[in-house]
Amino acid sequence: MLAIAVVLCELAPASFAWAADEHKRVLALYSTRRDAEFSVVGEDVLPKTLDVGLGRDLDYYSEFIDVTRFPDPSYRVAVGDFIRQKYQGVVFDLVIAMGDVAAQFVDANRETLFPEIPVAFLANNRETRIAGNSSGFTLERNFSATLRLIEQLQPDVKDVFVVTGGAAADQAFERMARTQFKPFESRFTFTYLTGLRAKDLEQRLAALPDHSVVYYVLVTEDGAGDKYHPLEFVDRVTAAANRPTYSWVDSGVGHGILGGDLYIQKAAVERIGGLALRVLRGERADSIATSVINLNAVHVDWRQLRRWGINESRVPAGARILFREPSIWDRYQIFILGAVGILLLQSALIAGLLIQRRRRRSAERDLLASQEELRKSYERLRDLGGRLLHAQEGERARIARELHDDISQQMSLLVIDLGLMRGNVAPQTQALTKEALGRAEGIVKSVHDLSHRLHPPKLRLIGLIAALRDLQHEMSQLGAPITFTHENVPQPLPLELTLCLFRIVQEALQNAHKYSHARNVSVRLKGDAEGLSLTVSDDGVGFDVDQAWGKGLGLISMGERLEAVGGTLKIVSKPGEGTIVHVVVPLSALRATDTVAV
Repeated sequence: MLAIAVVLCELAPASFAWAADEHKRVLALYSTRRDAEFSVVGEDVLPKTLDVGLGRDLDYYSEFIDVTRFPDPSYRVAVGDFIRQKYQGVVFDLVIAMGDVAAQFVDANRETLFPEIPVAFLANNRETRIAGNSSGFTLERNFSATLRLIEQLQPDVKDVFVVTGGAAADQAFERMARTQFKPFESRFTFTYLTGLRAKDLEQRLAALPDHSVVYYVLVTEDGAGDKYHPLEFVDRVTAAANRPTYSWVDSGVGHGILGGDLYIQKAAVERIGGLALRVLRGERADSIATSVINLNAVHVDWRQLRRWGINESRVPAGARILFREPSIWDRYQIFILGAVGILLLQSALIAGLLIQRRRRRSAERDLLASQEELRKSYERLRDLGGRLLHAQEGERARIARELHDDISQQMSLLVIDLGLMRGNVAPQTQALTKEALGRAEGIVKSVHDLSHRLHPPKLRLIGLIAALRDLQHEMSQLGAPITFTHENVPQPLPLELTLCLFRIVQEALQNAHKYSHARNVSVRLKGDAEGLSLTVSDDGVGFDVDQAWGKGLGLISMGERLEAVGGTLKIVSKPGEGTIVHVVVPLSALRATDTVAV
């Protein structure tokens, strides 16, 4: 146990030393005041970039140098003393110089404040260098690129009014701008509004001529010696100017400038943050080559385009248009797409319904046409059936007359002749003569009965009920007794209907006698408010109606006769259960001009 404790005590300092090595300390020095836009962007982006990139705890420190006071030697000494005392005993893993002034300060105090500490810098001058283990990016300020944007957005511009302040830093920026503007002096007339008092400048900007623009470079101090935050002064310039204002750095966006080919400060901070991470992860700073980069991008304020009446189509391709008010499409795209989708779906459904309705109407027209054709065919068939029945009855009447007037008369004469012959023949032939006379009388009766069955002459004279009573009496003599009843039979009845009902009863009674072998048969004729009904029933052997329908001419004849007068026929029968013939004639069939007594 003692040995283990000794080993642990020996390993503990090594573990603490490893942990200390892993803990990174970074000092960022800015060439701008704490409230400057570049400082605000840097303090927002740089610590996050480093902390996320390292993936562990980071001690981040930052200090800010007032560029307007930096030329004063006493100020530089005071800043050095302040950093020495504040960070005494703190060993930095990296110093980041943000801007030329910060780089100059680090280079001047390399041995006393930052010996052997790696340095990453972001400069605006290619000549900026830091002795020792250092590397960085040079991002030269580009003032002239915005002039090319002005040419595209406002090709009619002739005058450019350049606004700068009275501070040393402001004038240094103006000198750089003048140098870069020289190639454009043949295209534009440049007027430098330098170091004017704020009120005088505002009055001047409010009366600019047509075909002119304002180019804001930098103002930290006006001609009266008043100090200003650069963005605060941008607000004053853009509010006073009666012409569009352009600039070279993105901090002015949202403060009234129309736009420009702008230096993107956030991108610059991210690039220096990436370089710092490489050094913190173990690369030597002096092994990374210093390079010149360009992070400018065209930005345009959509609101200022609208304010100055500049067509958006003039904005160059790839430019970023900021503060664009969302259109109806941008705001309600999902709802519009949903509404359009629903509308299209409804339109499709409506179109489908219209097509379906058109097809249905076409089918209905075809069906109606087919029904009309069927009705016409039915009418023709019904008319033809009526004509055939009429012709049949006419032929029956003719045959009946022939039988009655011709054959029956001749047979009667034959009977008379045979009767006369019976008294004048030899005794041995009298028996034969008597037999011939009996046969002749039977033939006369058969011909008479056949004549009456073919065309009952009493039907027109005595009416339907009397004719049915005669038929009842006649058919009862052939076999089963027949019961006939009638009730509320209207009179007179149409001749065609009278003949139809008589034939149906005649056919039904004959079927009951020949095929059904019935013991009892009943005939019932009844009238009511709806029409006339006829029922003929028997208790015979019955039959299968479905199998017999269409085979027997009697059943077909019944149906055709009723169709001719608009009636209906129903036959109910099963083997062994008798037969019921039920006839219904509507009230309309009972009205006719040609009628007979019931």
